[in-house]
Amino acid sequence: MFALIRELFPLCRSITGDGVRQTLRILERFIPLNVHEVPTGTQVFDWSVPKEWNIRDAYVKNSQGERIIDFRNSNLHVVGYSTPINRRMPLAEFRSHLFSSPEHPDWVPYRTSFYQDNWGFCVSHNQFLSLKDDVYEVCIDSSLEPGFLTYGEYHLPGKSSEEVLISTHVCHPSLCNDNLSGVAVSVFLASHLCRWPHRRFSYRFLFIPSTIGSITWLAHNEGIVRRIRHGLVLACLGDPGCLTYKRSRRSTAPIDRAAVYVLQQSGAPYEVLDFSPLGYDERQFCSPGFDLPVGCLMRTPNGRYPEYHTSADNLNFLRPEALLDSLEKALNILQLLEENDVFVNLNPMCEPQLGRRGLYQGTRGQSNPPEHEAALLWVLNGSTGSESLLDIAERSRLDFRVIRQAADALQSHGLLGTRTDTRASR
Repeated sequence: MFALIRELFPLCRSITGDGVRQTLRILERFIPLNVHEVPTGTQVFDWSVPKEWNIRDAYVKNSQGERIIDFRNSNLHVVGYSTPINRRMPLAEFRSHLFSSPEHPDWVPYRTSFYQDNWGFCVSHNQFLSLKDDVYEVCIDSSLEPGFLTYGEYHLPGKSSEEVLISTHVCHPSLCNDNLSGVAVSVFLASHLCRWPHRRFSYRFLFIPSTIGSITWLAHNEGIVRRIRHGLVLACLGDPGCLTYKRSRRSTAPIDRAAVYVLQQSGAPYEVLDFSPLGYDERQFCSPGFDLPVGCLMRTPNGRYPEYHTSADNLNFLRPEALLDSLEKALNILQLLEENDVFVNLNPMCEPQLGRRGLYQGTRGQSNPPEHEAALLWVLNGSTGSESLLDIAERSRLDFRVIRQAADALQSHGLLGTRTDTRASR
């Protein structure tokens, strides 16, 4: 994952343009992507697809001809979506198009101007203060013209047409945690799921520009939306902070309960946030007209670490062990959803005799039977056709895997069935 991020880091991405296309071509080495191109001007609900932006070079030269600001050194130096310019101007005029962060004087901030024509450069505050009263040559060799919004999609079919949506944004330039970490975890998550032999759900992975990308996808896929049962937005997954889960708008959807349960059981510090209409693309998937069960998995939330949207969000800021932990937790959440069945006790009149079936070895008078044997009794008692295994795990405070193993054992002995099995026996 870290090697993939290192390869993607130099590319200048935005909400449209060749940087996104180059990124998706690299991802296609890992998973097969269906790349979509949506033309400029396409109406998507209350929005329209913007013009495509591409940039070839940008610099600022002093009167001695020296490049004192150079896009080739960092693509963060140019305000995203800057219109082209090639002029000489005094510092007094140029200064109004310069952006810096006084609170972090050595870092270059990330700024954009997506939906209004403007141009600008970003520099460290120390460089901003050092600029002399001079005449500067300002050049941004960019284009902003009709083109396409590009995004990638990977559909992994399962036994059911019901889907799990995994979405991550690919519109940021050289920023590692936000959000090359989400891109890398998504790619490797998809690669792992390919190797699961008996997937219950189908999985749909989106690699989209933030906001306009999710709005565009939703506008063009209302038929697919009806099949989405669970969803995760993945972002900011490589920093050293603890894992954080932001609930969906529904708050207690199965994805919310599964994510919180996995974090609780991990034994590591974690944080759970209630839904708010701020943040990443979960706010589009959870908008009232869709109200999809889509939460957001991250480590330190956006805006809550100093390096956020600055040049300090670089390869040195990432922790490979944090990427791995994020991937493992995402896999655990999806595995829980895959295994969270609802069963019916086929022998509900008092406890069945488990000992003669070889399922129960407890010693008479033992007040705390082994965990597996306790799980057998909890599963039998909770399998009424309305409670899921996750419900039973939460009530019993037993590990979900132990509950699942108990359910499998009981089913193999004809003591548990699905609701379909129950109807067929009547």
